[in-house]
Amino acid sequence: MDIPSAVLFACTHNALRSPMAAGLMKHYHGRHVWVQSVGVRKGELDPFAVQVMDEIGIDISTHKPSRFEDLEDSFFDLIISLSPEAQHHAVEMTRSMSCDVMFWPTLDPSLIDGSRDAVLEAYRTVRDQLQRRILQRFPLTVAID
Repeated sequence: MDIPSAVLFACTHNALRSPMAAGLMKHYHGRHVWVQSVGVRKGELDPFAVQVMDEIGIDISTHKPSRFEDLEDSFFDLIISLSPEAQHHAVEMTRSMSCDVMFWPTLDPSLIDGSRDAVLEAYRTVRDQLQRRILQRFPLTVAID
């Protein structure tokens, strides 16, 4: 499977799922792939997302949430949507550009109620699912130094 040269991750608020996915993709393939993330609406970076990414050595604390409308470039080879709303926007965006779109439905862990530990566990689950999907779709053996 080929690795695209530019990937856009998209979710609803660009506050936790898409920044986590972009952080993972940059960690594994950032030397070979231009990676960006956006949301349908701009939210505030979620501190739980920052914490669970930091647990695996990936710092997303400087991420600035943005919207589809904020994109300066639209030369992506692939858009990966993580929420139904983002999928709709991604499909609309590709009406005027040549780009593949994939939909990876991903739970929004901010919707989980419970103790701090329960909430953090939900974020870790999402992080780990994104990590598995990224490594499955973009294996490390594909990257060429």
